[in-house]
Parts: sequence; structure tokens; C-alpha cells
Amino acid sequence: MSKLLQRLSDASRSGVYRASRADEILDATQGSELLVARVSLAGASAKDALMARVAAALKFPQWFGGNWDALEDCLTDLSWSGAGGHVLLIEGAGGMSGDERGIFIDILASAAAWWADRKHPFFAVFLDGAPTLPELYKSRS
Repeated sequence: MSKLLQRLSDASRSGVYRASRADEILDATQGSELLVARVSLAGASAKDALMARVAAALKFPQWFGGNWDALEDCLTDLSWSGAGGHVLLIEGAGGMSGDERGIFIDILASAAAWWADRKHPFFAVFLDGAPTLPELYKSRS
């Protein structure tokens, strides 16, 4: 098991991070129990578009309400996925307003803490920007 997969499998390290590349994460998680969901937010400057893209990537149920509370509810459920853990790769978030990005990060962090308490890995990884977030790993290149 690679060090990156060990980290992503460690529920106590669940959280919101940044990384510069998706390929190493995808390689590390291939064949694991972790569900990797790619969320492209490129061109999604409105909250409705963000909600729709996250819902599609994680295959949220029909009852998803499309608001911040419903997003948090779904992120702390995920019973429909059956995965041993979740990794969200978030790309193109640079077009979001600062307020909405902050709310989104807060909800992701809250969901990560909720899952960590239940010993279930949950990682949200921003692949471009978000310099205030901690690095998930040091790249090999």
C-alpha cells in the first residue's frame, strides 16, 4: 500500500486539502475501497451549478434539496455509495465567489469531521488554487 493510499485510508486524517495533481491520487486509490468522485466546477460560478455538479458526481438521491443544508445532509449520509471511504477531487473552483467558496469548504470540513468520528475516511481535495488549505501530500515530481 502506497503512503498516499495509507493517508487517504486513515479516517483520523479526513479533511479538506489541496493538491496540484489528480493522477497520483487516482493511481493510489485504484482498486481500493475508496470512492473517488471528480467534481468539475469550471464555469459553475452560481451556487445552483455547484450543487448540481456535486450531486451528480456523488450520485445524490432524488430528494437532494440543492441548498447548503441539504448538501451537508447528503455529505454526512452517503449510504447509497457503499464505499469504504470517499475522496472528492474538486477542480475549477477558482470561479466561485469568496463567500460561497468559504461556505463550501466549511461544509466539506464539517462532513470530514463527522466521518472521521465514525472512522470512515472522507477527503475533499481542491486541485487548483485554495492556497490557504493544507497540502494533502508532497508531489513526487
